[in-house]
Amino acid sequence: MDSTINQVSTWTHLKLERRSPAYWRVTFDHPPINTITATTVIELVELVELIEADSELNVVVFDSANPDFFLAHYDTEGDPGRTASMPAGPTGMHPWLDLMARLARAPVVSIAAIRGRARGAGSELVLACDLRFASRENTLIGQFEVASGFVPGGGPTARLPRLVGRGRALEILLVADDHDGPRAELYGYVNRAIADDNLDDEVDAIASRLARFDHEAIARTKAHVDTATLPSDAELGAALPDFFAAFGRPGPQARSARLAALGLNRDGDLERDLGRRVLDVN
Repeated sequence: MDSTINQVSTWTHLKLERRSPAYWRVTFDHPPINTITATTVIELVELVELIEADSELNVVVFDSANPDFFLAHYDTEGDPGRTASMPAGPTGMHPWLDLMARLARAPVVSIAAIRGRARGAGSELVLACDLRFASRENTLIGQFEVASGFVPGGGPTARLPRLVGRGRALEILLVADDHDGPRAELYGYVNRAIADDNLDDEVDAIASRLARFDHEAIARTKAHVDTATLPSDAELGAALPDFFAAFGRPGPQARSARLAALGLNRDGDLERDLGRRVLDVN
């Protein structure tokens, strides 16, 4: 299959590969661990605009240039004020929520090919994708916010109960631990956990198959499922003010400082084993 690498000139965190008019791949590439910043949000908004404007596109696959980190989490050492003050998107929601809502409703199939760690906001983007396939041996996914004093703000409180049920959603959100590929598959957090050696080929086969189908049939079928299953904008946006408010509370401030001292946002033991190591600040 012919492919064209189209690195949008202003993008520094994403790479776009148009494998065919109907099949795109987007690679997260923000060393060292693919943290999510205001810049990531801006680039993803621009990507969603490209997706919405392309009537030939059937499928978009998200993957990572770093085999150990799919999307680590929100960059807590960045400028939360810059992210919090970003203007609302077309849905009226904060652009982080806006882009994920629009991605979920887009008339294309979005696929997360998860290899490495996807926590916090990284997990939130995964949950906004239509299909999620994880490396069986090399996936750790979770929502660690509560263990660091924060409220998960990017929609997992609305999406997870629909995917995994109330009890497992509360386990994921409140216990705030990592989940490997097999457990994520068991819970319904991901569609399937696939042997790491086969993950790329299997996801490519699924995407290539979807790329051959009638666009309108995909779009209309997906729209009906969306109507039956997706949370409302009000549900998606309910927790985000609590997330940003936590930056001003002493408990989250102290935990964030301790996590930073231990190595948060940097490749190392803390980030590689965050589900367990977050107990060190509690």
